[in-house]
Amino acid sequence: TTADFGDQSVDLPAWKTIVSHVAAAAIAIIFLATGIAKLVVPFLVQTMFEQLLVPAWGSLPLVILLGIVETLGALLVLMPRYRRWGAWLIALMLVAFMGYLGIRYQALVGRDCSCFPWLKRTVTPALFAEDGAMLVAALVAAWFSRKPTSLRFPAIALAVVSVFAGASFGYNSMHQSGIQVPETIAVDGQPFNIRQGHVFLFFYDPSCSHCEEAARHMSTYSWKKDVTVIGLPTNDPQWAASFLHDTKLTAKTSTDSATLRKLFVFTSSPYGVALDRGRVISTLTHFDAPEP
Repeated sequence: TTADFGDQSVDLPAWKTIVSHVAAAAIAIIFLATGIAKLVVPFLVQTMFEQLLVPAWGSLPLVILLGIVETLGALLVLMPRYRRWGAWLIALMLVAFMGYLGIRYQALVGRDCSCFPWLKRTVTPALFAEDGAMLVAALVAAWFSRKPTSLRFPAIALAVVSVFAGASFGYNSMHQSGIQVPETIAVDGQPFNIRQGHVFLFFYDPSCSHCEEAARHMSTYSWKKDVTVIGLPTNDPQWAASFLHDTKLTAKTSTDSATLRKLFVFTSSPYGVALDRGRVISTLTHFDAPEP
């Protein structure tokens, strides 16, 4: 077995070959999972990115782009012939990610940083150690690999992953707009038909400062007369009345948040849904001025 780094080729002992394969397999599994997750549930990951202070206007394109690159890098690193290119892609992404976290560490410390939507990680010094270990594994995989000579397979893989990304995004967009909301929910203790007229559902946490800012901002809106704003506290519903009073947001209150969250999946509030006669026309994950 040989390693060809640059223009040099040297004989490698068997143990180095084994280390190369193990390192490649480890990072391939991780990045294949994270890349596919971004492509399969892009709107959920978009919310996570915005929690990491990624601008709302660029969060979704960044999710799709990273999903494609991560998946491509994982596929390439699994193949010894193209391992170097895949490992370098992964290494560059890790360096960029750690650099971003380092630059904005004071603002991001303690925030959720989940590459896996189902696995919780927070921005702490330990996260840099974890990503640093992955970076070392990527560099080892790149070092003990052959020099790629053909672009054919990487180009085909990029095209396939891009088509999958487009199809997945289209499906998620259609599924989101095609959600069937229940006909009635409990609003201020009475059944309310949310399939009639225009309804804005506002999910919030009464103890969340960001939710409070969003509610105060929306209280300045000139709502149309046929719009009904319904606030849905995600927890501590006993504080709903005082939350609306303090923020001056004119809204009705529903305690059916848990029921509706089975349809609308989000990691944290505030979160908004605009309904037109029961049809979802928009979901909102960011409320910073001048949005939404």
